[in-house]
Amino acid sequence: MNASLLAAVLGLGTGLALIVAIGAQNAYVLRLGIDGRPRTVLAVVLVCALSDAVLITAGVLGVGAVIEAMPSALVAVRLLGAGFLVVYGLLAAARVVRPGALTADGAPRSRRLGPAVATALALTWLNPHVYLDTVVFLGSIANQQDGEARWWWVRGAVTGSFLWFFALGFGARLLRPVFARPGAWRVLDGMIAVVMLTLGVRLAVGG
Repeated sequence: MNASLLAAVLGLGTGLALIVAIGAQNAYVLRLGIDGRPRTVLAVVLVCALSDAVLITAGVLGVGAVIEAMPSALVAVRLLGAGFLVVYGLLAAARVVRPGALTADGAPRSRRLGPAVATALALTWLNPHVYLDTVVFLGSIANQQDGEARWWWVRGAVTGSFLWFFALGFGARLLRPVFARPGAWRVLDGMIAVVMLTLGVRLAVGG
């Protein structure tokens, strides 16, 4: 394996290791993938993956150093993000009381494109950890690669992001037979509420 390919593989593995975890963004993509329109799901997974590509590239270009030098900006993002997560968590908790269900013919429920994309953008860009993890952490690792290998590493990490979000968003529809029952939605929304509220409280207290 030559150096460029090795760097790309390492970038792919590192990127996947960072994003394949239970979090607000992944929970949202999962839920949307189960009952959203394919066009809406495509737009959201592209927003998530392209955002990662921009953030990783920014880290390689040295934006991470700027972020570390502006802690007050991260505080503002943290508070906005905390408020958004708490509200979204409360909405998910309300759906536990009145769960939905997929229609009998298996057709996905209508999900408006604009609000779905706006939610994905908020969950991505109002999360201060995305700047620390993706820009600072991944950017610093990429910059440890020599010469052209640095950009091969970036290509691998970005590829990992695209693979993950497309697999999560469009693979979730395999669960649709399960979510024909309201009880399944109650469990999923209960888990989403816990994730969102926990993350929101942690952000609010500076965790």
